[in-house]
Amino acid sequence: MFRLRLTSFRLAIAFACAFFLCTVALFGLVYWQATTWLTTHFDGVVIKRATVIAAMPPDRWISAVQERVNEDPGNLLSAGLFTQDGHRVAGNVATLPFRAADGARGVTIMRIDPDGQHAQRVRAVVLKLSRGEWLIVGRNIQENEEIAEIIGRVLVLGLLPALGLAILAGVLLSIGSRQRIEELTTLAGQIAAGDLHQRLPVVEGDHPYDKLSAIINGMLEHMQSLVGQLANVGNDIAHDLRTPLTRVRTTLERARENSQSVDELRAAADRAIDGLDKSLAIVTALLRIAAIEHGRRTVAFGTVNLTEIVAEAVELYGPMAETRNIRLSANFAANAPVVGDRDLLFEAAANLIDNAVKFTPDNGKVEVTVTSDDGHTVLCVRDTGPGISEEEREAVTRRFYRADKSRRTPGAGLGLSLVSAIAKLHGFRLVIGGGPGCVIEIICPEISG
Repeated sequence: MFRLRLTSFRLAIAFACAFFLCTVALFGLVYWQATTWLTTHFDGVVIKRATVIAAMPPDRWISAVQERVNEDPGNLLSAGLFTQDGHRVAGNVATLPFRAADGARGVTIMRIDPDGQHAQRVRAVVLKLSRGEWLIVGRNIQENEEIAEIIGRVLVLGLLPALGLAILAGVLLSIGSRQRIEELTTLAGQIAAGDLHQRLPVVEGDHPYDKLSAIINGMLEHMQSLVGQLANVGNDIAHDLRTPLTRVRTTLERARENSQSVDELRAAADRAIDGLDKSLAIVTALLRIAAIEHGRRTVAFGTVNLTEIVAEAVELYGPMAETRNIRLSANFAANAPVVGDRDLLFEAAANLIDNAVKFTPDNGKVEVTVTSDDGHTVLCVRDTGPGISEEEREAVTRRFYRADKSRRTPGAGLGLSLVSAIAKLHGFRLVIGGGPGCVIEIICPEISG
């Protein structure tokens, strides 16, 4: 808590310092622009005035210099006429400060006033006249110094209260942020302790904290759902493995106590192995579903022909259908390219056909089609079995779920879960419908271009 407060205070100070530096930079820019403009303006005035005097006839130079001096009631203007060797001829400048006709510059002159000589800072230009004399024309730059003083005074008097307000605003903002962070930290601690029902508060939809809270709440919803599914899966695994393992144990126990020959022991061992194989098949299917759901097979994706894959699956289950006099028909598009893992797509098609043949009564019919329709490639398996009720169509894709009509049919209830996981991995859509019998479709986006 102390560290959080110290951090908030540091943020407030940093905010105030940033405001201070920006304000100083602003005042500096204003000062630089104002003094630059005045200096340029003064330079233009003195250069123009000196040029006018230099263009006059030589007999007018003295009177022109004196007129400039006399028209200065505020002691701002200065002018002087000097001989080639630097002796003053006219004007109120005591000595020539420099001899260079290279534009205006800032210099200090000795100004002659009625009450004596005074040093004055001016912007001055010196021109060499046609007969060799030197002409100096200057302008007091006291305004620049006054402007600098005014800006400095405003900076001192205005910036201190502004700095205090900036610190206060930073502290208030940091307090508000600290309260939200403390609230989030408290709730995060409760969630980390296992209370997944907690949710972070969302006050304003557009505030960054609220956007973060909304994202975290969505993550928590998903985590809670996964934890619930994990708990259900654990219970289902225990339930589905308990029965075959119990049978294995009972078989072995009876064989140990009652078997009279090696053949009887061998038969009991075969039954036990069959039970263990069923248990291992359940575990293997669960591991495959987990691997598929975590996207571990996407590296094997490529363009494959769904027609060829489904045709192989139909050929595989043809003999099984014939033994029960089930008519297994197929109708495929000539070419149905999709992007995916060939082995996984074969497994999905095989599971759908296996379920259809398994749950269709003897002398029934199973129809498998691959078509292209409205920008999609559709794998459809239709049978004449008992079908799946509308209330159970979402539940049958969950692990170990078995509809009431299929309780007596061998299986662990993982076939459609595996198909659903494969479809999600590929970005396909699994649709379960009714009709007569059952209709299951995998809708795959066609490859563009």
